[in-house]
Amino acid sequence: MKKYFEIIHITRSNFTNLVNGLSIDQLNKIPEGFNNNIAWNFGHIVVTTQGLCYRLSGLPLNIDAAIIDRYKKGTKPEQFITQAEIDFLKAIIHSNIDQLEVDYNNGIFTSFSAYTTSFNTTLNTIEDAIAMIQSHDALHYGYALAQRKLVLS
Repeated sequence: MKKYFEIIHITRSNFTNLVNGLSIDQLNKIPEGFNNNIAWNFGHIVVTTQGLCYRLSGLPLNIDAAIIDRYKKGTKPEQFITQAEIDFLKAIIHSNIDQLEVDYNNGIFTSFSAYTTSFNTTLNTIEDAIAMIQSHDALHYGYALAQRKLVLS
């Protein structure tokens, strides 16, 4: 599992570097053909970890419900995402994965509700969910890379 966490951290570092290279207006711009922006994709990967791992395991979430509601699956940016919120997301983008790793190693994930993702794969265990986070983060990082090209032009 250690390699899974390492890959997640690498993708999140790359995503953070992308965010650091853009203005708040560029992060909030929704390019033509998209229904979200780079800021939303950044927040979305942070909150999805909570849903896939903690919620499906019946455990308390580590992030405020209001943040989760803004970035969870099926949402899109409804308001300007402030620099303060971006800074908050940057502050927890790695720490929530560190906490997940600690919690995983401490064996707190004792139950898991099976869930079929929009990738059409069923997650049956916490290990499946952690593996899925890698793909999910990379997908949204890819969207953000495409959006970056459009907001810079």
